Amino acid sequence: MLYSLLRPALFSLDPEDAHGFTLAGLDAAHALGLLKLLPRTAGKPVRAMGIDFPNPVGLAAGLDKDGAHIAALAALGFGFVEIGTVTPRPQPGNPKPRLFRLPQAQAIINRMGFNNLGVDNLVNNVVASGYTGVLGINIGKNKDTPNERAADDYLACLDKVYAHASYVTVNISSPNTQNLRELQRDDALDALLSAIKLRQSQLAQRHGKYVPIALKIAPDLDDAQIAAIAALLLVHRIDAVIATNTTLARDAVAGLPHADEAGGLSGAPVRAASTRVIRALAQHLEGEVPIVGVGGILSGADAAEKIAAGASLVQLYSGLIYRGPGLVNECVAALARS
Repeated sequence: MLYSLLRPALFSLDPEDAHGFTLAGLDAAHALGLLKLLPRTAGKPVRAMGIDFPNPVGLAAGLDKDGAHIAALAALGFGFVEIGTVTPRPQPGNPKPRLFRLPQAQAIINRMGFNNLGVDNLVNNVVASGYTGVLGINIGKNKDTPNERAADDYLACLDKVYAHASYVTVNISSPNTQNLRELQRDDALDALLSAIKLRQSQLAQRHGKYVPIALKIAPDLDDAQIAAIAALLLVHRIDAVIATNTTLARDAVAGLPHADEAGGLSGAPVRAASTRVIRALAQHLEGEVPIVGVGGILSGADAAEKIAAGASLVQLYSGLIYRGPGLVNECVAALARS
């Protein structure tokens, strides 16, 4: 109820300014103990990737790129939090403006471009947070790293975040880093996953613990591409797949203000495409690789739809912008009943 009162004021601000203001406000509310007053539903525990999740509702990567707000975000009732995308070196991302609301469609377009302060800063923030819950760290490549050397960037990040993550997500599906999605193609993905799995094995021996690897893919894949990716997930024994990132499609928002802005579209319009990919993956993977469903979840029913399609866990992001923190508990409650 409080968020519905605050939202008009937040929506009057530039979207990126509102994002920073909201996170600062959450940090202050957490420090004062106010987030403990939010409604809480006992969630249904889920085991996936060899990890015990207190509930299956997580925060998607992108909202806290540098891991600077972990404790406050976790206090909203999430069963797990994913931070990033982080790159080896700091980078400013794309020029502003780069974030746009489409309220008529409950959607967002972003072309942030992996703006972050670098992996060393993120690791320092994780350590300082003292967070002991399930933490995913989403890794990417720097904009100026060519695709033929992309594996070097992913491995550099993996080396630094491994000891601090519950699981690590390899992001090859953002549309906002030029040619990044080319890494989803058969030969490129095969080579990247081979390098990642070899390094995972080495790091597991070095640190005395196994940290699962998840792969985040796009919704703009045809059936043949989904089948090929699923086959590689099985061959390389990848621990999970996150479906999906934002879409380049604009059919659902055609004619709306900002609909022609470059970038990835998220929110309600991507729900069906994300669920289609989840359903197809589930058919190919046959329970061998858990699926994390993300894309267009704006209600408890939307979360339940992802689980019914074959996901084991779900993640929220754009829905939080339109519904506020109450969406977390609504989804936890809906999945506890399912």
